[in-house]
Amino acid sequence: MLYWALVFFVVAIIAGVFGFGGIASASAGIAQILFFIFLALFVATLIVRLVRKV
Repeated sequence: MLYWALVFFVVAIIAGVFGFGGIASASAGIAQILFFIFLALFVATLIVRLVRKV
């Protein structure tokens, strides 16, 4: 999931450089959503692993 967030971020940067504001904005939004989903899943996984070890 982090891979796809980075892919959409790169697409947003490239689209922004070439002047495609709408595509850049949409790609940046998707990248941001995917990154926060990744963070939530990562934290949930850490909590579950800590609880199971105890």
